[in-house]
Amino acid sequence: MIKIIFTLLILLSLQTTVFANGIYQTSKQFISSSFNGDSPKSKALWLTDHDKVAISDIMSHEYNRLRVRYWQQENTTVWVLEEIGKEQPITIGVHIKDEQVVDLKVLVYRESRGDEVRHDFFTDQFKSASLTKENMLNQHIDGITGATMSVRALTKVARLALWLNKKVKV
Repeated sequence: MIKIIFTLLILLSLQTTVFANGIYQTSKQFISSSFNGDSPKSKALWLTDHDKVAISDIMSHEYNRLRVRYWQQENTTVWVLEEIGKEQPITIGVHIKDEQVVDLKVLVYRESRGDEVRHDFFTDQFKSASLTKENMLNQHIDGITGATMSVRALTKVARLALWLNKKVKV
């Protein structure tokens, strides 16, 4: 009986570890590193109904938020956004300067698989990306077998951050 309980406890602890190890960087750390340790105060971009329609088109689903927080210093903005991968939200930091992605990082990954999207070999593809007139990225992003939904989530967030960046530059 003790062996069974011990075995169950080990299995439960292993299962918890699989789902709890997805925090790779905090939002605060990402923001601080993007601004070389001198983080500006956050700002809020209030979204109009027209904005929500455009965002829904980018994200391929309804977007019901009233505002989006961001950090700005001169021509640099940082956005911390979330998008659903397959079933769980992925928290993504996007650093933009001069309307191009400088850095994109997966901050928190909650899915049970597909976390390869957090590695630099994947996220480096977003560097220097900008938006076309059709709100698409101007460069191709290679996918990862078995992480299709996560790849799509990161691509949508990159597009959204670039679109939002244009809104605050107006």
